[in-house]
Amino acid sequence: MGRLIRLLIATFVTGLLAAVPAATQVTLPYDHVHLAAPDQAKAVEWYQKSFGGETTAEGKDRLLFGKTRFIWMKSDTAKPSAGTAIDHIAFSFPDVGKRLKAFQAAGVKVIGRRMIEDPWGVRIELIEDRNVTGFHHVHLRSMDQAAALGWYQQRFGGDRVTYKGASALKYGDVLVLVEKSNTAPAASAGHALDHVGWRVTSLEKTLDDLKGIKVLQGVTNLQLATGPIRFSFVEDPAGTKIELVQR
Repeated sequence: MGRLIRLLIATFVTGLLAAVPAATQVTLPYDHVHLAAPDQAKAVEWYQKSFGGETTAEGKDRLLFGKTRFIWMKSDTAKPSAGTAIDHIAFSFPDVGKRLKAFQAAGVKVIGRRMIEDPWGVRIELIEDRNVTGFHHVHLRSMDQAAALGWYQQRFGGDRVTYKGASALKYGDVLVLVEKSNTAPAASAGHALDHVGWRVTSLEKTLDDLKGIKVLQGVTNLQLATGPIRFSFVEDPAGTKIELVQR
């Protein structure tokens, strides 16, 4: 009789545990794209003229596209983004054909049917997505797409979605896509698309939770016009430089 009761209790507990969903990583807000150009003011001007974007009291080196910051660091030696771990970014327009003709007329370098390059070597894809106008996604490269997406979701959360038949991660209005690379991509640091960034509420706790991750730079304090921030740099297995920022 005792054995039967123990079996019934074990069965009940097992069923109860199975009914409890496994803990998932909280989705961190996508914060920014950090680009490089010799003249930050000219880069801000070019992007605002080309894609819109709003200036912000945080500093003259940045624009806001929705909730995402585009920030430019000064660099005279940044290399083009093509072939790196952060290959390109994308903006969505109601009429890509019309926009592409406007870029051609302005002398912008056109790479393909829907791809251009800014004056500093950033590849930019032009797409039509009825659900989003403006900044659309970051396009990463890795030799293992599935592992890369799993790596990001495990550490930064994100909703798994499908975009044009490919698996992607959604952070608010921003998508993170991963393209399969047949060779190891170049690390993003030092290129025109230097790094990407997520926002955290506690930098120390986040770094502690990310035990084993490659840390490029520890906790650093910075004073902006709007107040202090704290940040740290880490790197994914494919060489994507990532900033974790506490605002």
